[in-house]
Amino acid sequence: MGKITSWKDEQGFGFITPNGGGPAVFVHVTSFSSRRIRPAEDMLVTYELDTNEQGQRRAGQVAVAHGRAARPAALATGTCAIAVAGGFLALVAMLVFAGKLPRLVFGLYLGLSAVAFVAYALDKSAARHNRWRTRESTLHMLGLFGGWPGALLARHLLRHKSKKEAFRTVLWGTVVINCGALAWLLTPWGATGLLLLGAG
Repeated sequence: MGKITSWKDEQGFGFITPNGGGPAVFVHVTSFSSRRIRPAEDMLVTYELDTNEQGQRRAGQVAVAHGRAARPAALATGTCAIAVAGGFLALVAMLVFAGKLPRLVFGLYLGLSAVAFVAYALDKSAARHNRWRTRESTLHMLGLFGGWPGALLARHLLRHKSKKEAFRTVLWGTVVINCGALAWLLTPWGATGLLLLGAG
């Protein structure tokens, strides 16, 4: 048995420190017996000591001890992200139904959210396989133009960019700016913009 003392979620690997002491053991996400639980630092695990093709020690058959899952703070953050994204899309749908917004706006949010989710998924895959990465500025632009609901869902469901404080701050900044722009469209001063988008 040991404890995960280092974990890089974007790359999908980390190190386990044995309870009895000794050098840390490398562990990859594919070595976990259950894919439902996301590995995290300070998580207690059981494992079998194994070696790779180069003879280096690594952990195999890894299982979470006592059924411990993700940390409460991470769960709370993820729940908040899902609530915000889902609630916002529901609000936009209601505004469209009430005739306050054109259908095109809702379609743009759904389409860009899907594109953002895929972009995050591809970037996470690239990080794990050391391939060409998507620029963070590109991910933020997708969020700024309306894909932020999909970006929030991707960060939580895919656990991508979830530990970078600076990235999270900028992402939430794009959320505020985008919501502010949408609110402006609902004012008398935004009537011209709505007409251009096809509102009658």
